[in-house]
Amino acid sequence: MNKHPSFLPVASALRGSMKQYNASMFRHDLLAAFVVSLVALPLSMALSIAVGLPPQHGLYTAIVAGIIVPLLGGSIWQVSGPTAAFVVILAPIVSQHGLRGIVWSGLIAGVILIGMGISRLGRLINYVPYPVTTGFTAGIAVVLAVLSLNDFMGLGIASFDGSFIQKLSLIGAHFSSLQPATLVVGVVTLALLFWGERIVPFMPAAMTAILVGTGLALAFTSMGYEVATIGSKFSYTGAEGEVVSGIPPYPPVFSWPTFSPGELFTIPTFTEFHDLLFPAVAIAILAAIESLLSATVADSMAGTKHDPNAELTGIGVGNVFSALAAGIPATGAIARTATVINNGARSPLASSIHAVLIMLYVLILAPYISYVPMAALAALLIHTAYRMSHYKQFIRTMQIAPGSDVVVLLVCFVLTVFIDMVAGVGIGMICASLLLIKRVMEMTQVEVEGDTNELVVGVPTNAPQFPKGTVVYRVRGPLFFGTIEKAFERYQFTHDYVKRFILDIRGVPFIDMTGLVAVKTMLSSIAREERPVHIICNSPEIQKKIQQKISDHHVKQFVHFHQSLDELQ
Repeated sequence: MNKHPSFLPVASALRGSMKQYNASMFRHDLLAAFVVSLVALPLSMALSIAVGLPPQHGLYTAIVAGIIVPLLGGSIWQVSGPTAAFVVILAPIVSQHGLRGIVWSGLIAGVILIGMGISRLGRLINYVPYPVTTGFTAGIAVVLAVLSLNDFMGLGIASFDGSFIQKLSLIGAHFSSLQPATLVVGVVTLALLFWGERIVPFMPAAMTAILVGTGLALAFTSMGYEVATIGSKFSYTGAEGEVVSGIPPYPPVFSWPTFSPGELFTIPTFTEFHDLLFPAVAIAILAAIESLLSATVADSMAGTKHDPNAELTGIGVGNVFSALAAGIPATGAIARTATVINNGARSPLASSIHAVLIMLYVLILAPYISYVPMAALAALLIHTAYRMSHYKQFIRTMQIAPGSDVVVLLVCFVLTVFIDMVAGVGIGMICASLLLIKRVMEMTQVEVEGDTNELVVGVPTNAPQFPKGTVVYRVRGPLFFGTIEKAFERYQFTHDYVKRFILDIRGVPFIDMTGLVAVKTMLSSIAREERPVHIICNSPEIQKKIQQKISDHHVKQFVHFHQSLDELQ
């Protein structure tokens, strides 16, 4: 993918795909769009319900972000919409702030993502450690599966809030309320999600499962058994003010920020903005991570290369307009992206067309969608949780990864499950960083040669290649805040009878400000007229930094730089 030279990285995938676009490619795009739309329709509703909102808000996201992101993004194949990863972030926002909180946190997150794209931060995804992403996605999968059990078994839990342990307690307390008919619908739907394509190979497993689950629910209802459906659980206000069951058969309608009090899109107060800013940042970071991971997976499947900065810009704009249409946040969806590739898509238009088809389904089939059972949608979420858990990779990492990576994996997983995803990722990244520092510290080595005090155990003394009274202090490895103590713990053993001190830092690849201060402190305590310090440094950049840091002229005049030891022998 060619880099876009303008200020705003945008639409690089579309521009590259349209150069040789023809009718045959459009037919492939249309077929792929139709298949992925059948997968995305029920999943978008299920994800909206999982965060605590009516199903139409997930559909609005799939429509708006699904059209905009492919046209403006940097991946040819990316399909964007609501995803399971957002559930653990969005559910608490809905619980505390309602739909208004979702709208404004999504809008703020979109602006942040656009800023990330403009700032060319797309490559930062490469700096997220594998154990972190594996740990928090597995944790999200566990939370999502537990959230789905209420509707899957028909437990009738009115408010499914609280910590993970509290949710498990609620399930246990309501287990006696389990509805057998609902559970049968859920189990059959789940089984078809796993094996439906073997039974009906010409139809996506998700659509087969939803259709069979809906038919089974209707059969149970006709026999007098109660099975909750979208129509029995959700309603909307019709054109004449009447209450209608199901989802509204209307396209998304955009609203713009206003100062009118009491409205959904009223500009938030400072307190509201403060409360929503941190969740918005978490949404933006997760959207960036998942979108770029999805685009990377798509590249590996199709042999292409995406533009990460344009992708961030596209997903940012998509989230802004999704929020303005009362949708939930969107990101790249790995499973839907893989589906569009496997079904022969040729350009980003396939992803946009799939969103247009979803809008047509809403306009035409809304009354029939009302019959979809909640248990079938819950089964779809459980299947999604299973797929996103990547349990084989999780187990494999536990088996073959270094101990430090296993620690990071488990920290991310446990904290995501028992606290939230932000804690899991945040503390996981901190753990990964600290363990990396520890590894780098182990790489830094110190050798002392020449006339030294005998208290320095294991250091060779009176090396013949140096004149008497010479000490060579050799440091190998990076000099930064994590290695300073180890690197300079021996120089204090230098005694007055040492007449020449050689600091060999040719093996130092980089030095930070803490390292520069430590070098300055060392030179200030050692360098004097009767004992000059010779620094062996073959990096002009490091030499320049040290020279700039030594501000004391009295010290600077006794410090000399050389390229090699040969200059001193």
